[in-house]
Amino acid sequence: MKSLIAATALTLACLAGAAQAADRVGEVGVDWTGNDIVIDAVPDPKVQGVTCHVTYFERGVIDRLRNGNWFEDPSNSSIACRQTGPITIGDIELDEGGEEVFKAGLSLIWKSLLVKRIYDKKNDTLIYLVHSREVVDGSAKMAISTVPLYNQNPTWTEGKPE
Repeated sequence: MKSLIAATALTLACLAGAAQAADRVGEVGVDWTGNDIVIDAVPDPKVQGVTCHVTYFERGVIDRLRNGNWFEDPSNSSIACRQTGPITIGDIELDEGGEEVFKAGLSLIWKSLLVKRIYDKKNDTLIYLVHSREVVDGSAKMAISTVPLYNQNPTWTEGKPE
């Protein structure tokens, strides 16, 4: 039993450490077993003036004891990104695959929560996608948020793409 408790403590420490690039701004308890909905503020490191708020489910110790599956949180998440100041866009990826903005562990090794930024040149819009990545079984659970740049006059440090 002591090794199980130690493994759980290690897992929770890894999960907590993985999300340090974000600021936890809310935590809502959803039941008596300690399950929470967590809300993190994630500033885009290459786009000043844009902040994404990401929510995800964090299982409590009682739920882990009762249901097993010690080392993994669900893939459910949501995202909302907004302009929170003057926008300055640095050297961002412009291809269709986008660029990783934020990553947090949802399991000890195999599962991650990702936020990717994709630039929609035609519509002059930044798209933020939140999804989970698993080594074996990918998840179809995802959400997007957009930040339109139209009429915002952002500063492009590398020049606006033509």
